[in-house]
Amino acid sequence: MNYLNETIDSLNDKLKSGAVSADQLAKDTIANIKKTDEKINAFITVDEDAKPTEDLDFNNKLAGVPIAIKDNIITNGLKTTAASHILYNFEPVYESTVVAKLKAAQATIIGKTNMDEFAMGSSTETSYFGDTKNPWNLNKVPGGSSGGSAAAVASGEVVAALGSDTGGSIRQPASFNGIFGIKPTYGRVSRWGLIAFASSLDQIGVMSKRVKDSAEVLNVIAGADDRDATVSEKEVPDYTSFLGKDVKGLRVAVPKEYMSDAVEEGVRKAVEAQIELLRANGAIINEVSLPHTKYVVPTYYIIASSEASANLERYDGIRYGYRAEAKNLDEVFLKSRSEGFGDEVKRRIMLGSFALSAGAYDKFFLQAAKVRTLICQDFDKIFEDNDVIVGPVSTETAFDLNSEISDPVKMYNNDILTISANMAGIPAASVPAGLSETTGMPVGFQIMAKRFDEGHVFQVADFIERSNKFYEQTPAGLED
Repeated sequence: MNYLNETIDSLNDKLKSGAVSADQLAKDTIANIKKTDEKINAFITVDEDAKPTEDLDFNNKLAGVPIAIKDNIITNGLKTTAASHILYNFEPVYESTVVAKLKAAQATIIGKTNMDEFAMGSSTETSYFGDTKNPWNLNKVPGGSSGGSAAAVASGEVVAALGSDTGGSIRQPASFNGIFGIKPTYGRVSRWGLIAFASSLDQIGVMSKRVKDSAEVLNVIAGADDRDATVSEKEVPDYTSFLGKDVKGLRVAVPKEYMSDAVEEGVRKAVEAQIELLRANGAIINEVSLPHTKYVVPTYYIIASSEASANLERYDGIRYGYRAEAKNLDEVFLKSRSEGFGDEVKRRIMLGSFALSAGAYDKFFLQAAKVRTLICQDFDKIFEDNDVIVGPVSTETAFDLNSEISDPVKMYNNDILTISANMAGIPAASVPAGLSETTGMPVGFQIMAKRFDEGHVFQVADFIERSNKFYEQTPAGLED
């Protein structure tokens, strides 16, 4: 089963009518993954024994539908590695809340997708299990850190996949792969069972070819959870109710910082075309400023790395995961972490440990926290007079494999347009804007709204999807 021309609704219709059984759908999905993944490497683990829930109720839209899960989201009894050597053989004994909710909705968990190690990266090149390729061009990166989930959806291996977004890790790969991806409001979806990178920034979200499919999945996974104190108890609306609407009278802000000369020409033209589409259909376009955008990268990497250095302290070679051969306890800690973590993870642990040290805390971490407050205030001010903020997801389209991985600063700057949404805790998404005239690769159109206003994000994304029908295009890298 290839999902390039399928949706959750179309699969639900086939399952209801008996055109395909849920068992056969799972088997066909696994067969297609094995075939396609030989050149994509989107999956770390495929559950070849995956079976649908018994007594399926097809009034549940996800009943019998295979879903992929990013490999930093805990799955009971199914290997969860965070794409790291240090967790290469880890099999959890409990279920993450989001996966438990998917299973309660009778979805079939088909496997775990590749990613940057511990979600630290922008290209899925830091994975212990090898690089994932971009289905549009197998010589290009799929973005990161949720590159495996994005590539799995874009190549038709699954209809939808879960990812996590700490600084753009859903939106940037969605942009690079020409699919839809949404990072909900911080606290909209439980993080219980998400392997922590930066706890105040991490958020689980959804990736799919079609906007409605992500709305269907988010309907299931969003909402309160007693095991996560950061989750809101606000009622979850039916996100599909925001689809099919026009944009007349919608107040759309365009930050001038997001349309600067640093944005590749092909990206800027594709984004400008979508802005003009909104204007032509009655949206009110306002140019605004996010003056602290120039500080978001250093601010983010101080805060995120500091939180990562604390979160990754638990990987010590004692309780679970990789343990190096050692002569004493000190060597167990030193060698297990040295051999188990990759270079990028070590780099961020060292950066974070320094920022939290007694001599540097006030100068770095405390100052970054203050700038984060200013970034939040920038967004609050804009949302007083606007419904959404739009612009590019990235300054460029997917770049060549091995072209930037050796330059950490350049890699970090790939996130300059996505980080702010995580810092402010607001919902943000990427919807395809078309192909770049310059590179021929997909361009993502970013949509942000105020906290818990995913509705406006879905409304705008769905309008653009209905207008350009980008989902009808097949990734060039899959054409034989």
